[in-house]
Amino acid sequence: MKEKLPRHIAIIMDGNGRWAKLKNKPRVFGHRKGISVVKNVIEYCCKRGIQYLTLFAFSSENWQRPQTEVKALMGFLKKYLVSEIDWLMELGVRFNVIGNINKLPQDVKEVAINAMNKTAQNQKMTLNLALSYGGKEEIVRAVRKICKDIKDNKIDIEKVDENLFSSYLDTSGQPEPDLLIRTSGEYRISNFLLWQVAYTELYFTSTLWPDFTVEELELAIKDYMKRERRFGKV
Repeated sequence: MKEKLPRHIAIIMDGNGRWAKLKNKPRVFGHRKGISVVKNVIEYCCKRGIQYLTLFAFSSENWQRPQTEVKALMGFLKKYLVSEIDWLMELGVRFNVIGNINKLPQDVKEVAINAMNKTAQNQKMTLNLALSYGGKEEIVRAVRKICKDIKDNKIDIEKVDENLFSSYLDTSGQPEPDLLIRTSGEYRISNFLLWQVAYTELYFTSTLWPDFTVEELELAIKDYMKRERRFGKV
């Protein structure tokens, strides 16, 4: 069996809060440490030849967290999208946001759009950051767009199939994830890429995100490369 590198890796970065609690620190402390791990993972994937990396950073449900935590997370996001844009350019990474970007604070939204525009021509790797993202909501948004286009006679209802539906999702034009990694020991996908992970290989680790290393990422990649993907076939 020929080993094949995953084209697209998706990661549910879980465990920042628990990591901080174990150290008797506020949750924000865990998020700050988690950001340094994000940088390491982005750089490693880029150099390893991964073409697409999708990181679950902030879910549509996370808005219900304490406002102090939400405000801190948005502050981190804005700060690093500004400070690390040149680094992304050096790596050749194209930055993209999936999720309901209109729900982000205006200043964060503007910074995110600027980062997408500035890196739009980069081709080494595409980085999808899932912000204000929910898999069910993404599907509903896609259905609404399709219904509108049918109503406006832009598409024929008989032409609606899996490929067309996929083109209305936030990940339009991208391959579906080959490998989904979840940290922190939880065994669920938490409303993440519900349509896209139908045949994705899953890898779960008990490691909390702030302790996740590129060495463990490589273990996950090698584990994936040993698997035989059947896509429902024999």
